[in-house]
Amino acid sequence: MRIACLSLALAIAFAPVSAAAQAPVPADAGSREAVRRAGAEVLFWSQQQRDANFRRMEQIFPAVPIKAGGKARLLPRGRPLPVADADVTRFIEDQNIAGLIVLQDDRVRLERYARGFGPDQRWTSFSVAKSVTSTLFGAALKDRSIQSLDDLVIRYVPELKGSAYDGVTVRQVLTMSSGAKWNEDYTDPKSDVAQMFARPVPSGEDVTVSYMKTLARAAMPGSRFNYNTGETNLAGVILARAVKMPISRYASLKLWQPYGMEADAAWQVDEQGQEIAGCCISARLRDYARLGQLMLEEGAGLLASGWVRDATAIHQPFQQPGRGYGYLWWIEPSGYRASGIFGQSIWIDPKRKLAIVAVSAWPAALNDDLAQQRTAFFQRLADAATRL
Repeated sequence: MRIACLSLALAIAFAPVSAAAQAPVPADAGSREAVRRAGAEVLFWSQQQRDANFRRMEQIFPAVPIKAGGKARLLPRGRPLPVADADVTRFIEDQNIAGLIVLQDDRVRLERYARGFGPDQRWTSFSVAKSVTSTLFGAALKDRSIQSLDDLVIRYVPELKGSAYDGVTVRQVLTMSSGAKWNEDYTDPKSDVAQMFARPVPSGEDVTVSYMKTLARAAMPGSRFNYNTGETNLAGVILARAVKMPISRYASLKLWQPYGMEADAAWQVDEQGQEIAGCCISARLRDYARLGQLMLEEGAGLLASGWVRDATAIHQPFQQPGRGYGYLWWIEPSGYRASGIFGQSIWIDPKRKLAIVAVSAWPAALNDDLAQQRTAFFQRLADAATRL
């Protein structure tokens, strides 16, 4: 199962602005091509490069800030988990983990850093950003910027009228079930995920919309799940148009400031200076943990009533019992998770009021063995959290 956004590493072109910039501007042709070449190297960075660069992606790829409010929500220390330090250290080493934190009942029961990473640094999230985008839809429903997830996509993006997205709902975009034909094969240079940002964009057209309107229809809307990074980027276009502001600013106003994130985050942008909704927020480990706590608190009054339960319900079931896809969240028997390539994860167990976050530098973008080992150890931590 595809669990992460690789479009950054294959074809994304970003605008040449810093994370401190307030008004990103489009890149010139030379800058776009230079960043395309650099972006294509991310999958093939050495371990040394991953360790060095995942904590400073906004210095390599232009980004815009998600501003914090200056008053951080406290995360008090809880009782340490009854797990041997040596076992945690071994897990951290085996998984190339840079940061690991366990929250239960809003208290920190485990917090460890490694690989030269520390609590005052940011680490990239890759496709964990998809789940943040989902959460912003919960805020947009609360403030009525979006009336209903059953609204048609063309209500917000009329340029898609007559395309495969004509007749598709916002809900179907959030569950990656639009029915649009999409190839997410990261090894195929002709795949959609590779071509999406590689083609010239006509003057005046949005870079995401320009590509998505060329897609054919492969299935009836809502009839099947097909992992589609472009679809999440389209969700960002829908959101930005609905709330009438950049989604990084919306994230600041609706999440980062009111919930009390401790530091600014950075969101990478495309060649037009717009946030890439499917990828690449960089934040501190504790702020990722606060996102998990926000979900455990059912949105803490910042999201539409019932949003968290709906977003983390199975809307697209998988063959394995208890597993499926929600609104840009992966659903599992014990709860749900946000995932990104190279081992980024926010793992949430609502029954135990538990959120576990790991930021990592796996030796490969996707690794089934490491994923299974991580799940097993997270389950072990969850079991330990229920013991006195």
